[in-house]
Amino acid sequence: MTALISWLLRFTQLIDRLTDWLGRGLGSLVLLTIAIGFFNVLARYVGRWIGVQLASNIFLELQWYLFSATFFLGFSYLLKHNANVRVDFLYSHWSDRHKAWIDLLGTVFFLIPFCCLGLWVTFIPVLQSWGLQLDGSWGAWELSPDANGLPRAPVKSLILVAFGLLLLQAIAQAVKFLAIAKGYLPISQAIPEDSDAQPLG
Repeated sequence: MTALISWLLRFTQLIDRLTDWLGRGLGSLVLLTIAIGFFNVLARYVGRWIGVQLASNIFLELQWYLFSATFFLGFSYLLKHNANVRVDFLYSHWSDRHKAWIDLLGTVFFLIPFCCLGLWVTFIPVLQSWGLQLDGSWGAWELSPDANGLPRAPVKSLILVAFGLLLLQAIAQAVKFLAIAKGYLPISQAIPEDSDAQPLG
């Protein structure tokens, strides 16, 4: 049992590294989103002032796509750093092992099935956005209905990526909670001490 837990914990370290790498990258994505938003506002007013159309739906939708990417890809990072909002009256007074058991049960019976359900119900709609037809053939991508808009398929695919990453991190968290509940790890391993994100409640 100890060898199995040890192997699973090494596996969770790989998932944690992937999650943290993505989380750090999201900071740059936020800055890019802000820069494009600033350009959109500037182009609108400058274009109106000089009488030239500088703004475009391409940049407006790109800003929306980048925001969506930040939102979707941040789920697993928030879970790993325990930045999700907690509203409870009992949890904060329980022992570390008691907390770990509750978190383990919640992860296994609610979060992991939720991720699996999310992947299942969105898989076909995402493929249809890429052009999958009812007869099994492939057609054109789903496009924005707005003039000069962007394809919808890439941003819709982020839904699958988000659920997949969240599922991986949920499995990693479940392993860590099990190890804490069994006394193999301190709770700081599931909630990193160097994290700025602290549970609320």
